[in-house]
Amino acid sequence: MKPVRVGICGLGTVGGGTFNVLMRNADEIARRAGRPIVIEQIGARRDNPECDTAGVKVTADIFEVARNPDVDVLVELIGGYDVARELVLTAIEHGKHVVTANKALIAVHGNEIFQAAHAKGVIVAFEAAVAGGIPVIKSLREGLGANRIQWVAGIINGTGNYILTHMRDEGRAFEDVLAEAQALGYAEADPTFDVEGIDAAHKLTILASIAYGVPLQFEKAYTEGISRITAEDVEQADNLGYIIKHLGISKRTETGLELRVHPTLIPKERLLASVHGVKNAIAVMGDAVGPTLYYGAGAGAEPTASAVVADLLDVARDITTAHHYRVPYLAFSGIREGDQSLPILPMEEIVTAYYLRLLAVDRPGVLARVATILSEQGISIEALIQKEATEGELVPIILLTHRTREQHMNEAIRQLESLADIAGPVMRIRVESLDEQE
Repeated sequence: MKPVRVGICGLGTVGGGTFNVLMRNADEIARRAGRPIVIEQIGARRDNPECDTAGVKVTADIFEVARNPDVDVLVELIGGYDVARELVLTAIEHGKHVVTANKALIAVHGNEIFQAAHAKGVIVAFEAAVAGGIPVIKSLREGLGANRIQWVAGIINGTGNYILTHMRDEGRAFEDVLAEAQALGYAEADPTFDVEGIDAAHKLTILASIAYGVPLQFEKAYTEGISRITAEDVEQADNLGYIIKHLGISKRTETGLELRVHPTLIPKERLLASVHGVKNAIAVMGDAVGPTLYYGAGAGAEPTASAVVADLLDVARDITTAHHYRVPYLAFSGIREGDQSLPILPMEEIVTAYYLRLLAVDRPGVLARVATILSEQGISIEALIQKEATEGELVPIILLTHRTREQHMNEAIRQLESLADIAGPVMRIRVESLDEQE
């Protein structure tokens, strides 16, 4: 049959991996697709020494690829927001299907892009946008289609997981492990998107939309990073039977959806607690299937290329059978931007347990005042550790609370930090059991 002709925009890590997988496994891919998938053109400003592009048309103008009448599918791998949006919309306007690994693009501009694609009758596929090579979008959108999803929780940023893993295993400080991650190429020179939760929030926004059938609403996601976590926090969490992970969490409640990314204490026996290094894992709770876990490489050249090429296979099959894409982009039919039938809850309404660490002056009555402030906000203490005084006569106090509303905890922390006997800010980490009853 006539080949499906692909234009790849971006020949960096993922673009290079996609090129090499398509070239190396061309025969196998053609057998799966029912027709060859060939690279018609590449749009890239720089060569990739890992790719032998001899015989393939290469241009520095990515929009030339989007307008090329010989290209059937544009693969967007340049990343970012604005240029990527313009590129994808141009390709759609020219009647091309689109495959992308760009989570920021989908999380922020996905509603607009899907509407444009629907109007033109083309496909936008984005499996590689979340968790690299792990097929979690297809699993959530199709494999779990019979379920009312109750919650999704995941380690969806490998950089943060690498840092927390080495802080725990080696007792090292955040700054030290971050520098190592940058040297090894796991973290960018500017690691803000990874360590402050923005990257994970992009991915969680996409997962939540697919899980619950709501519009993409990245601007409503709560994000909190891991840069304030100390080696002592990691040690004390371990003493209390927990491991700190940087999680993206979305839950369905009676009043709306939780959509949040933050450091989280989870019990050691939970499966997510055993996911280490740069690996990703997403746990999904469905009312029919129960808990499921999706684990694997969340980034990297060929793991992510695996998902990109899988999307290309889906597009090629759809072209072959000459019908419109049978699965809605976000799993549910008729999603409308601005739909508030299941609103995203403000963080102040979230209910969870908390780990608190504070430094108090070593004098009688301080702990009693701390307990009184918590009690007045309806917060009860589950566990307490009071350590020996430091050289400055400051006593580290570690508290584990029962579940309470975030609004009440915020007020309690405000009052605690105003006490003359408390030195510096109070460290707060949320605690989730993630058990089968949540």
